[in-house]
Amino acid sequence: MAVKSSRDRQDVGYKWPTILAIAVHAAIVGFSLISLPSRTAEPDSSSIVQATLVSTETFTDQAQQATEQQAAMNAPAAAPEPEEAEAPEEPSASEEPSASEEQAAAEQQAAEEAAQQAAEAQQALEEAREAAEAEAQRRAQEAAELAEQQAQEAAEREAEAEAVAEQLREVEEARRQQEAAEQQQREAAEAERQREAEEQQRREAEEAERQREAAEEQRREEEEAQRQREAEEQRLREEEEAQREREAEAQRQREAEEQQRREAEAQRQREAEEAAEAAMQRQLEGDAAAAANAQQAEQAANSFITIVRRAVEQAWVIPPGASDSMSATLQVRLGPSGEVLATSIVTSSGDGAFDRSVMQAVEHAAPFGELRDLPLDQQRNLRQFNLRFTPGDVR
Repeated sequence: MAVKSSRDRQDVGYKWPTILAIAVHAAIVGFSLISLPSRTAEPDSSSIVQATLVSTETFTDQAQQATEQQAAMNAPAAAPEPEEAEAPEEPSASEEPSASEEQAAAEQQAAEEAAQQAAEAQQALEEAREAAEAEAQRRAQEAAELAEQQAQEAAEREAEAEAVAEQLREVEEARRQQEAAEQQQREAAEAERQREAEEQQRREAEEAERQREAAEEQRREEEEAQRQREAEEQRLREEEEAQREREAEAQRQREAEEQQRREAEAQRQREAEEAAEAAMQRQLEGDAAAAANAQQAEQAANSFITIVRRAVEQAWVIPPGASDSMSATLQVRLGPSGEVLATSIVTSSGDGAFDRSVMQAVEHAAPFGELRDLPLDQQRNLRQFNLRFTPGDVR
């Protein structure tokens, strides 16, 4: 579109001024050609000189004819002079002039008039010749001036024609240059269109290549995502399998611990039975007071353990995932005032969160001031003891 706009501006800049210039010069040449025939045709110098010579010869011939006529008239009058010279010798009848004298006088007067006319004709001839020569010179000068003017006008017309031809050549050259420029612009525009078409093809090829690469990349990403999904599913399956194995192991450990607990409980029961049997034996052997004190001490110890267990169970926050079959045995060591000095897991439940909840419950329930109410010997015996926690016993 930019090339087309440039071409339109060039057409406006050259086309109409060129046409107007040609029309103006054609009008000038036409007016020059039309005005030339209207001029008054002047005779050339040769015709003026010939007319002057003819007029001069005419006046000369007329003067010559007058002179010859005067001579012819004077000849008869001169011939009778001898007779007139002899006339005095003859006697005249009277004093009056004769007819011949009158005729001679008339002839003489005519001759004089003819001579005067000849002189006047000669003078007129001279004046006519001078006037003719002056007129011939004037006409020759006018003819020369006219010829010079015509030559100058012809030169001017030729110069104008040459100028018009030069302008036409310039206009033609400008038109040719304009056509060459337009051709060059068209070629440039065509080259630009070809370049743009090639550029468009290149961009389309690049776009197609990018789309192909994007599709290939998307395919690779989908394959990678599929591999990752499969790997994630495999990992989840492995984690589920490991979780099941851990749960199975924890279950086995809990069962083993439960077995150990039952065995320990049976051991304690046996020991308690043995202790009871020993106490009964001691009671039977004779110290009723000692037996009574021992029984009181045992009741006090059982009462203290029951108080501690209830306080700990009230402070115990059972984890949400804990089952009723889970259990943990905790060893508690107290200070003289009933404060907790240390806790440790004797038998784990297999779940760290469950074990930590038991230990935190003991710490939150402490201190156990009821320890100070017991006798000193019982305080020493009860400063370390074990507690077993089972969610089913609390719920």
